[in-house]
Amino acid sequence: MQKFGDVVTHTQYKLNDVEFIFPKTFEIEKFRCLPSTEPFSSESIKYLDDLSKILLRESGIKNFPDVVTFAFFCRKANILKMKNKYESNLEISLGRGLLFHIAPSNVPINFAYSLIIGILSGNLNIVRVPSPRYEQIEIVCNAIVKLNKENNFSAFSSRFALVRYDRESLATGYFSSLCDVRIIWGGDNTIEQIRENKLPSRAFDVTFADRYSLCAINADTYVFENAPEKIALSFYNDTYLFDQNACTAPHLVIWIGSTENVEVAKKKFWHSLHELVKSRYKVQSVIAVDKLTSLYVQSINLKNIKKTATEDNLLWRIELEDLPENIDLFRCNSGYFSEYHAESLSDISKIINRKYQTLAYYGIEKSILADFIRNEKPGGIDRIVPVGKTTDFSLIWDGFNLIDTLTRKIEIV
Repeated sequence: MQKFGDVVTHTQYKLNDVEFIFPKTFEIEKFRCLPSTEPFSSESIKYLDDLSKILLRESGIKNFPDVVTFAFFCRKANILKMKNKYESNLEISLGRGLLFHIAPSNVPINFAYSLIIGILSGNLNIVRVPSPRYEQIEIVCNAIVKLNKENNFSAFSSRFALVRYDRESLATGYFSSLCDVRIIWGGDNTIEQIRENKLPSRAFDVTFADRYSLCAINADTYVFENAPEKIALSFYNDTYLFDQNACTAPHLVIWIGSTENVEVAKKKFWHSLHELVKSRYKVQSVIAVDKLTSLYVQSINLKNIKKTATEDNLLWRIELEDLPENIDLFRCNSGYFSEYHAESLSDISKIINRKYQTLAYYGIEKSILADFIRNEKPGGIDRIVPVGKTTDFSLIWDGFNLIDTLTRKIEIV
């Protein structure tokens, strides 16, 4: 046995059920001895910029807009823009050590963003990628392998590992016992189960739990939109692109404006979206049953709701006459939306609890959004972004300043 900090582990422990995607051989003792670095190191910026270039050269990448977005996120210009926000900080910062990331299984590209957080904050990283073999995961992993072969990044790329294993594996407990920070992306039950695996005394969890998101559209502005297809595409990317499974995906649409304009805007918006969905999206048969079940549950528990008639199962709209405080409990995926006509943004403050993450908006001034937060002080909502930007990643996520959270400050007096 060998002791790491205050955690005793078996040095002969064999991770036979763990697939090491990158690197193929992995020596945990040597890995843990590597030092942390300062955030936004020049080497990390160069590495991510080269990774971006390789990804953007990949044939067929345009079929995966989430990978394209990730590649643009990694560009040097974008990283330097984020770095500039931290340059005024005169404290000395270093990565906290070893981060163990557990990515969600329903958003393919999420594991890559989690890795980038760790790289930019100066940490060592072990990332558990989803078990489903999504093409997006293969594209990014292949690019990482290619980058390691083509460029002189062997020393830098030795600072992280990508692994895959089943839930039954003991690997989660093993990696948890070695890490300084455990980053968990998943539902409440998943987080609770993972937390059964103990951490070292000074280690802590950063959890990104199940959240609920909504969209607010100003109908008085939307009715004058000359290209409704553009807004429909933006909303499609927010929702259908990940089967409405991402925490950022709106499930509730709030309409603001005159009754006349709201009715016109609804017809225009939902028609444009439905036409787009018909041409791009395939719904599984079981989803129709799930949507019907969700409607029955919603009907039993909520008063005065009505399903708008549609020609197929691609898009379900549930009209709410009242806005119940527990609306976040009633949702389905793959194109199931509740909608409500509000007099103003302040009408929704009563329903917003800590579960609420992202508010997408269209046609609403930023000053009005800022006043809404300042005046209503809602218990939830950590992000307010334009429609089409809900999945755009940021170093401030779920209310966490990730660089600050994942670095330690060294005080010199």
